[in-house]
Amino acid sequence: MEIHRGRLIDHLHLRAHDLAASKRFYRAVLKSLNKESAIQEADDHFSADELWIDQADGATSHVHLAFRAKDHAEVKAFYEAALAAGGIDNGAPGERKYHPGYYAAFVLDPDGNNIEAVYHGPFVASAESVVIKPAGQ
Repeated sequence: MEIHRGRLIDHLHLRAHDLAASKRFYRAVLKSLNKESAIQEADDHFSADELWIDQADGATSHVHLAFRAKDHAEVKAFYEAALAAGGIDNGAPGERKYHPGYYAAFVLDPDGNNIEAVYHGPFVASAESVVIKPAGQ
């Protein structure tokens, strides 16, 4: 079975009630998933790869966001890091019935977004990332 990912979403923009709290939370979560090299920050925003977070002027976002983990240990590390950084338990690490091998943990971030780390079982990715460059190069 092949599962194709990476073609639908260009980026995900979250609006945070407390940007500093969101930065702490997502720094910890991304570090636990060995993705800290993707982090970019400024006073008015936080980003990592396709994820962009800034201060809400009004309503905050309410979404479900799932990060890919490389194994069960990374799912557990995500869960522990998220809770230590102010996240709220929304489902401890464990097998889920979505499909065989689906192992995940869920937490609520500082704004109530449902954040997940999921390991789908052993797989081989066709590419580490999508490369985007100007046409004709």
